[in-house]
Amino acid sequence: MTDSAQPEIHIEQLRVMARIGVSAAERKRQQRLVLNITITPAGDLRDMKDSVERTVDYSLLCREVKSFIGRQSSKLLETLASELASHLLCKFHARRITVEIRKFVLRDAAYASVRVTHSAALD
Repeated sequence: MTDSAQPEIHIEQLRVMARIGVSAAERKRQQRLVLNITITPAGDLRDMKDSVERTVDYSLLCREVKSFIGRQSSKLLETLASELASHLLCKFHARRITVEIRKFVLRDAAYASVRVTHSAALD
């Protein structure tokens, strides 16, 4: 398979609310996170035949991200990003996913972020 036959779907700056933080006080209230997600569908572009059922439905992906994060209360961005990436690989038929999560808690910086990439073992 050539690279041109393997598309990537990219979601830029998906806004979600989450309970995350090292302290219980920080996790007590929801805070805004912004996610960037790049997912490579498992199927070859030539086999998609212009059918959403043969690729990753990015609208469904965004809903699943919000639902998953809404059920979490992680201490670390690293944990949340890794667990989300694993979950999405299981839920959607994909070769690879990169998840970046941005958190806006540092006074002297625009944001802090974590980026993870997971790959599926496809047969």
